[in-house]
Amino acid sequence: MTSDMHFWLTTLVIAITILLWASARLPEYLTALLFFAAATLLNIAPTSTIFSGFASSAFWLVLSGFVLGAAIRKVGLAQRWANYLVVPLSQSWPRMVVGTLVLTYLLALVMPSNMGRIALLMPVVLALGERAGIKAGSRGSIGLALAVGFGTFQLSASILPANVPNLVLSGAAENAYQIHLQWLPWWLLHMPVVGIGKGMVLAAAILFLFRAQPQPVRHRDQLEPLSRSEWRLMGLLAITLLLWMTDSLHGLPAAWVGLAAACICLLPRIGFLSGDDFASGVNFRTCIYIAGILGVATVVVDSGLGRLIADLLLSVLPLQDHASFGNFAVLNALVSLLNFVLTANGVPAMVTPIAQELANASGYSLMSVVMMQVFAYATPLLPYQASPVVVAMGLGNVPAKAGLQLCVLVFIFSVLLLLPLDYLWFRLLGYA
Repeated sequence: MTSDMHFWLTTLVIAITILLWASARLPEYLTALLFFAAATLLNIAPTSTIFSGFASSAFWLVLSGFVLGAAIRKVGLAQRWANYLVVPLSQSWPRMVVGTLVLTYLLALVMPSNMGRIALLMPVVLALGERAGIKAGSRGSIGLALAVGFGTFQLSASILPANVPNLVLSGAAENAYQIHLQWLPWWLLHMPVVGIGKGMVLAAAILFLFRAQPQPVRHRDQLEPLSRSEWRLMGLLAITLLLWMTDSLHGLPAAWVGLAAACICLLPRIGFLSGDDFASGVNFRTCIYIAGILGVATVVVDSGLGRLIADLLLSVLPLQDHASFGNFAVLNALVSLLNFVLTANGVPAMVTPIAQELANASGYSLMSVVMMQVFAYATPLLPYQASPVVVAMGLGNVPAKAGLQLCVLVFIFSVLLLLPLDYLWFRLLGYA
């Protein structure tokens, strides 16, 4: 097979896979399995590249997150924590939605793993909803699950160590340009728009699409004292959280800390889950889907397809030779377009190395172009572009259509309302 034929075959497989995910014509896990089958049979990349998603820390964070979430539900901690939150949050539906989004952001300040935060919050928030009369599978329950997923991924982009794309961007900037991004400048630049502004848009969109009428709870239930299992699980979670929060000190990746915690949960006599609990508590469909997304992104990068797409787009982008809102919008559009192919985790790995060329063509500084990516990859148009959103949908049993509706609505209003505000904030801080 010639190199040109091999390249176009790779492009065809990637394009069909993304089209199937975007259209939801087939179950997401089946599309991932078809990608694995086609990619290996047609030999479009080494198997180590095709199946790289299974070796990724994100995959093991997803799997361990499902196990920890199942353990939290099994021993009753989800219901207990929900019992503490139900009185202040159940007084109205807007308060419940906004309260959930605030919880996702506060947890992001201390816990670096998107997947870990979703695993921790999802059973608590769903139990909170049921306590307030919002039945599982109802529109209200779907809205709360999406608030956990979207809040966890989108709002945390304003906090440097709180999600994977941020870390990819930081590492790429350091490798390519010796730029060392810091926590406070990052937070000051992105918190007002990506944090607060996006939170307001998210809350409004969820309240519009998913209506519910929680039954206000005036008094907490009188629960039994904490059991030995609850105390032991709380201790395990506290240690896991502490290790996640201090990963910059000890160097243990969050994924392997989560995996160790999951293994403890599954140990006979010591743990909390049986084999049947493991089989029913872990959504293997979502795990396969995540591995597929990560595998596609790796194939795109390693095959050179992503760089080719970026170069082609750069050659046709209507960029002016001076910094302007038009250039700001065009560069954001570039990242959004690449997000369809690379997904949020892969975009900064591809865009950051060509940031200097983009800066030269647009009149912006290198640092400005590097930082512009955050708004765009934190605003996916389709759920598959952000793996934490997919995980949350799996954990919350959210139909694909509901996730798609919220994604599109938030994208539209983010572009119309928040993108101009982001530009103005960049200018105010001297980035534009």
